[in-house]
Parts: sequence; structure tokens; C-alpha cells
Amino acid sequence: MKVILLERIARLGQMGDTVTVKDGFGRNFLLPQGKALRANEANMARFEAKRAQYEARDLERKTEAQAIAEKLDGKSFIVVRSAGETGQLYGSVSTRDIAEVVTAEGFSVHRNQVDLNHAIKSIGVHPISIVLHPEVSVSITINIARTADEALRQEKGEDLSTAAAIYGIEEEPLADEPEDEDFDGEEDNV
Repeated sequence: MKVILLERIARLGQMGDTVTVKDGFGRNFLLPQGKALRANEANMARFEAKRAQYEARDLERKTEAQAIAEKLDGKSFIVVRSAGETGQLYGSVSTRDIAEVVTAEGFSVHRNQVDLNHAIKSIGVHPISIVLHPEVSVSITINIARTADEALRQEKGEDLSTAAAIYGIEEEPLADEPEDEDFDGEEDNV
């Protein structure tokens, strides 16, 4: 399917480009979202007539995204989740969870703007990329911990993936175990 892009789409093209995409991608995403028009003579004429409007709308969105990016870039957010002693989460932190945490702090971020290749399944400090506009992206840090206290410890660089680190204890060598009562130092001849 050939379409005319109405905005810049990553790994696809710039506004006004005529590109060939798979039918499902065009029908199910680009056309319903208003990101493209089918490439035919009528739509080419329509695009050229409204090109200034599309460019103005894109510039407005980009300026809004840059304003949000200046405030959001480099921020750190804490997510408290249940996890085992090895740091493995009981569940995961997904794009939806990250978007909710960032939105709760007063920033308008939708889950499809969070660039996360796979769900986060362990505690720790994770860098995340937020794409506010095809040309504007920022980097934030998500600190996933069991408690707010552990989050502060992780921020300082502490690794909390072992039981000893979590509870602040040092592993002691095992005390001498009592000898086996049947063992007298000699082999039994059976």
C-alpha cells in the first residue's frame, strides 16, 4: 500500500513522503491515527493544498514537546514493587506503569511514548527513553525498589540484589558442625 505521510514517522519517512507500507500497518495504524493518507491523485492534491496547515500543526506539537522535554530530561522516578531476595520482581514494570508514574508527577506522557523494548523484571536503576515527538526524546531514570528506603540506597549506588545487602548483614562462615555420632574416624567394614 502506498501512503503519503502527514507527519514524520521513525524508520519510515518525513512529512510529505510517499512510502510503501504493509497493508495492515497502513489500514490499522497510519490511516486511522491520521498519520497518513492513501497515495492517489485526489489525496496528493489535498495534501499539497493543506501542507502549510500540516507543517504548522507539526511545529506546534514539536514546540510543546520541547517545553515538556526541558522539564522532564534527566528526572528520576521511584517505583515501589514487591520482589524476592534476589531482586526479581513479582510481576513486571511495563510502559503503562512508567507512564502512570511520570503522569502522577505532573507530566503528560502516554504509554506509547515510553520507548521500552521489554518489561522490567528486576529491581534497580533503569534508564528509560521517552519519545515526546518524533524529533524530541528525553532520557529519564526509573528506580525500582521494594521500599522508598531501598530506593534511596539504590540511588547512592548500592546493589540490593542479595539478602546480605538488603538486610545489612555480613555472611559469617558456618560454625563447626557437630561430628556425626556414627563416625569414629575409622572405616566400617561391612
